[in-house]
Amino acid sequence: MKTIWKNGRFLTMKAGTYSPFLNGSLVSEGGNILWLGESADCPDFPDAQIVDLQQAWVTPGFVDCHTHLVFGSERSKEFELRLQGKTYAEIAAAGGGIVSTVTATRTLDEATLYAQALNRLQHLAEDGVTTIEIKTGYGLDLENELKMLRVIHQLKETSAVGIQTTALLAHALPVEFKDRQQDYVDYLCQEVLPVMAAEGGIDAVDAFCEHLAFTPAQIAQLFDVATALQLPVKLHAEQLSHFGGTQVAARYHALSADHIEFIDDADVKALKAANTVAVLLPGAFYLLRETRKPPVELLRQHQVPMAVSTDCNPGTSPVLSLRLMANLACTLFGLTVEEALAGITLNAAKALGCADRLGSLEVGKQADFLIWQINEPAELVYWLGGILPHQTVINGRLYDC
Repeated sequence: MKTIWKNGRFLTMKAGTYSPFLNGSLVSEGGNILWLGESADCPDFPDAQIVDLQQAWVTPGFVDCHTHLVFGSERSKEFELRLQGKTYAEIAAAGGGIVSTVTATRTLDEATLYAQALNRLQHLAEDGVTTIEIKTGYGLDLENELKMLRVIHQLKETSAVGIQTTALLAHALPVEFKDRQQDYVDYLCQEVLPVMAAEGGIDAVDAFCEHLAFTPAQIAQLFDVATALQLPVKLHAEQLSHFGGTQVAARYHALSADHIEFIDDADVKALKAANTVAVLLPGAFYLLRETRKPPVELLRQHQVPMAVSTDCNPGTSPVLSLRLMANLACTLFGLTVEEALAGITLNAAKALGCADRLGSLEVGKQADFLIWQINEPAELVYWLGGILPHQTVINGRLYDC
């Protein structure tokens, strides 16, 4: 059945700009956008259902393109330790950091992990997220990575929110491989990734390239396996130092390079040549009280798409609002409101390899959009906290998020 959503102010975000229809109509059918334009030009569909938007603003559904939503335990104590002067590396060396989350995640059963993750997903959906990427990466062995994968698949089956699944391998070194980093990478390549890929439902492979994680050569070894399995890749790169990860990501035409605070001019040019999206994660930057900002002006100059995400995780970015991250991307990194909104819509969809169906309001794309009771689009980035009044449409259907 066709539905005409008429009398709205549509920010289409086509090509990453507002590209508005200020007295527009959108026609949806079968979960997709059939027609979009000014209301005066809308064709006649006699049997269509009519929804009068009464001049509400309409945006594409928000896309959260980098999250670690499934995890066991929170790490608020580490937050307190950092406030007392401890560094990320010092906390990790003392048994905290990612490994502490791994211990908690391995301990919890699937039902508990699912219930906790569903609660977090609900918060993000209430804030406008209609598509989300969720990573594994807190299992670190085959058994527990598969457990996380099953939890993500259960979320996908039970939530209206679209979910993209990323196998985050080479995330941290588990205790059972202490001082045997290369052995662990071999284990991931030979035993973990092939089995996970055979299980199905993996949309991409990710890793952490950093001095306290894995080397560019080890990442390349993992990415060779991913490529052979026909899985796209993405990478946590240049977050804490200039370590060479971005060049590896570009060499493998990664969907995205994420964090990228320490990238340089050559890295930016490589991202552009590889058509790789730069994902900005201001939540981790803020919580870790970092001072080295991503080179936004350089990314602009070379026209590298910039996405923005929550990086929702228990240690460095316990964030449950994508709109708040859009604000921080503006106030801390210098994005414009238009760039920030592109960063949580079209460019975020590009970072997931889904821009052909998500991220902007265009004919043929999925009818995922948000109907906002606001005066100006800037309010979406301006307000800190709270839930702005809106309605959520996913696949052409209204949902109570």
